[in-house]
Amino acid sequence: PERAQQLFINAFAKALEVIPRQLCDNAGFDSTEALNKLRQKHASETGEGKHFGVDIDTGGVCDTYKTFVWEPVIVKRNALQAATEATCLILSVDETVRNPASEQEQGM
Repeated sequence: PERAQQLFINAFAKALEVIPRQLCDNAGFDSTEALNKLRQKHASETGEGKHFGVDIDTGGVCDTYKTFVWEPVIVKRNALQAATEATCLILSVDETVRNPASEQEQGM
């Protein structure tokens, strides 16, 4: 069970990396290098890297708070919540309980 949960968490994290990757690709920069820098900043134990994002002018990363790149948190929160709920709904199909008696009736 714990291994499966970790798999889902890793897949969710990887899905969130699509955003900075696509920003880099659209700006013509190496997304792999930018993502590695971004991961390093976000992994900072002091929390000083929490505002870092992709800098589409240089292809690196920058403190988006200091460069005045702000996003309404309510929009981001709603988008993430809707995407998460849709994903959970799709995954719950695997856990649907079937009634063996009704399956026999349909087969006849």
